[in-house]
Amino acid sequence: MTRPLKLDPDRLFPTEERARGIARALYKEVAGLPIISPHGHTDPTWFSTNANWSNATELLLSPDHYLYRMLYSQGVQLADLCVPDKQGAPATDPRKAWRVLAQNFHLFRGTPSSMWLSHVFGEVFGFDAAFEAGTADFYYDTINDKLASDAFKPRALFDRFGIEFLATTEGPQDDLTPHHQIHASGWKGRVVTTYRPDAVIDVEHEQFAGAMRVFAEKTGEDVYSWDGYLAAHRKRRADFRVAGATATDHGHPTAMTADLSKDEAERLFNTILGDAWTPADAELFRAQMLTEMAAMSADDGMVMQIH
Repeated sequence: MTRPLKLDPDRLFPTEERARGIARALYKEVAGLPIISPHGHTDPTWFSTNANWSNATELLLSPDHYLYRMLYSQGVQLADLCVPDKQGAPATDPRKAWRVLAQNFHLFRGTPSSMWLSHVFGEVFGFDAAFEAGTADFYYDTINDKLASDAFKPRALFDRFGIEFLATTEGPQDDLTPHHQIHASGWKGRVVTTYRPDAVIDVEHEQFAGAMRVFAEKTGEDVYSWDGYLAAHRKRRADFRVAGATATDHGHPTAMTADLSKDEAERLFNTILGDAWTPADAELFRAQMLTEMAAMSADDGMVMQIH
């Protein structure tokens, strides 16, 4: 027998009655306000093309690292979830991937992922039956039918959700064309980019070598010299500001900072570019670059976000 999908209206509030009452009152005051999202995990091409999503897996499963990392930790292969690898998207049937999620959805009990998806299923797609193996195909077909409609196009959902401002995140190696297309389209939705330079700062990042090559191509700077490297960051930050950016974003393992002299920083940079760097060198370089990014933010006014 199918279990009902129940969404307690107090599910995110404290359990103590007095505190819960205060939370209810506070939430009532802000529930209808526009959403301002300074760190939205969204693809700007959604809004530049305004194309319909093709299926539930493409939208809700394969891009969500909170979902597929949990499933991978429990022995599910990423290819079985339609998660792309370096060779591109696997040939997995997206319906089968969706069934895998449904069969394992119990693993997410008590997690934000479960609360979020249950909210999406009930409030956005209108389901009243629980998501589980027996309802996987029903969910998949119903979601796909709705995603094919005009009401579920990206811009329509942007308006439906009351979003006033949404910031995506791109790296200095990424193409900003989708953002320029959004701004040129005449659409009133405000979607801007955010400068996240991790791929060209963190030598331990898997994309570091390739990202540095693209960094050089996009800026015309010698990114393998310390002065040219910093100049390239300034150029890309300016490009991002033209595309609407108001902030930077830094996903460092720690919030460590450093204030090396120019000579010390240049020597460290040369070490990072070689083959003999250590994890301590990588951490020190990230620390120095937080300081460099702070100095650039003082100049161009972009707000730093560290997480």
